[in-house]
Amino acid sequence: MALVLAVAGPAQAEKGFGDTDGQPAPGTGADVDGDTVSVTAGGVVFDRSKNGSGRSAGALTSTTSWTPPPCWLAPKYTPEQLQKYLEPIWEAGSTGHQWDAEQREKYNANDEEKGFNKDKSGEGYWWGAYVNDKTFPPGWDSCYGKEYFWVDTGDAPPADIENAVTPEILAELAYAEIRVPGTEVTLAPANATKVNLPTWAWLDAAEFKPVSVTASVPVLGIQATATAEPVSLRIEPGTADAVTYPASGVCQINDGRIGEPYAKGKADRTPPCGVKYLRSSGEGTYPLQATVTWKIEWTGSGGTGGDLPDGSFGAEQDVVVQEIQAINR
Repeated sequence: MALVLAVAGPAQAEKGFGDTDGQPAPGTGADVDGDTVSVTAGGVVFDRSKNGSGRSAGALTSTTSWTPPPCWLAPKYTPEQLQKYLEPIWEAGSTGHQWDAEQREKYNANDEEKGFNKDKSGEGYWWGAYVNDKTFPPGWDSCYGKEYFWVDTGDAPPADIENAVTPEILAELAYAEIRVPGTEVTLAPANATKVNLPTWAWLDAAEFKPVSVTASVPVLGIQATATAEPVSLRIEPGTADAVTYPASGVCQINDGRIGEPYAKGKADRTPPCGVKYLRSSGEGTYPLQATVTWKIEWTGSGGTGGDLPDGSFGAEQDVVVQEIQAINR
């Protein structure tokens, strides 16, 4: 027996996400019977197998005011599922006799063969609203202006329906699921640097490669992949008594690497990415902030694709800066 999510009407909202294997993400309210779990028809399924990992991995912050869609409309019920959901509500009588009667008429509920479009089972779905986040972000209710509506398989939703799921919406949802590696930079000297000594900074090239997440709605056969690629590192020394290399503090990625590892023989060179402190940190440390900017591109079904706003992810690390000890003879 296939089980479905407890579904939402305008007074309730459903988060329609699933993981790589089709299992619902935490918070979706899926019904579970042994190993049998199913989301409602239009639940978004994520493939995170090419995502960043590790304890220090984290979500991107858009460099603009962009945010992922707070809600969308997608297939939600088969005829039998919608009947199973609505009839107990009408029978409870809490929504009022008149409203219940109107709803029964709308869905032709008294016709055992054709009610809820059961004569079209397997040929389409009832569409409804999904909410992006269980915390109800601003605008979450913008998808709840219409009641459930029927769309035949292969047909587009009515032209007047806003927020109907598209590859671009899926790309934006995938963006929000991207996780990128931590941004603690390697410094040389490592444990403590000296005043007026150029300190080299770089990131492990093996970790800073493109990552991606794919979002799909299997029953519609549409999908989109959002890919994040690192493009630059910004270094903020944590004090005004410092200069950065380059002067802008922004180190561009070069041949898949951000910065350049220090090695013997480079002591008299200026680091391509780094910092020089002009004053000791005394008994404390300076909070160096390292932030990587990631370019986001997406591709989707039907040859769709484009750019999404850049994202950033940073971390703070403590730097000890010591005075150079003079030797008197």
